[in-house]
Amino acid sequence: MRSDLPPWPLDAICLRPDNLTIPELAQIVYQRTCRTDFSEPGFCLINLGADLGSKGLRNTMVALKQELATIHETTRGETLQYVSLGRFDQQNSTKPHRDNGPEECFLMLGYEPTEVESTLEISDYALCAHELGLTPAAFLAQHNPMFQSGYEMLQPFATQVPCFSCLDYQIICINNSSVPYSADHSTWLGTLHTAAIKNPDTSKRRVINSTLIASVPPGKKDVISQVDV
Repeated sequence: MRSDLPPWPLDAICLRPDNLTIPELAQIVYQRTCRTDFSEPGFCLINLGADLGSKGLRNTMVALKQELATIHETTRGETLQYVSLGRFDQQNSTKPHRDNGPEECFLMLGYEPTEVESTLEISDYALCAHELGLTPAAFLAQHNPMFQSGYEMLQPFATQVPCFSCLDYQIICINNSSVPYSADHSTWLGTLHTAAIKNPDTSKRRVINSTLIASVPPGKKDVISQVDV
């Protein structure tokens, strides 16, 4: 069974960008999230405090995505493109899962303060699959964590995000890729995510601003226009 202590140092997954510019923050987020080996967690949380406001949160998400795209263009010769956008009240607990999307993509989720308590857990299914000699897709097909046996197999690779707070505005970036490990470190390595809602309450809201962002060739036509962002 896994320990309740996170396997990653807190400063690797929990960011408070009080003295960082957006470009500086983007460099850290890209390194932590868009990993190509297992020396990085594949996710990170940015705590923006309690006073930012919903519009400020969304503006920060857009600015961060733009800076991440600039880094990706330099690093990979590709760019980043929105695949989906959404804003919703989410109060259903989930099992470890990957959101539908391209093989190489990540989630940027903006959480707003709420009275609905919850926890967030990230599972390194790419590493689990690699150690079993499987591709991530084969792991999900053979050991689906929606079922108990697959869930238990994944638990040693799970990290409950210790700095997840219901009181603050937060951005969480999660590598949502499904491509297998590459020895030349040319592909992103994904994770699964799990939300546990302690006491759902329909009289209250737990708002998530959800964006799915993919690596695409330069010049590819946008699926979502900038007007819609």
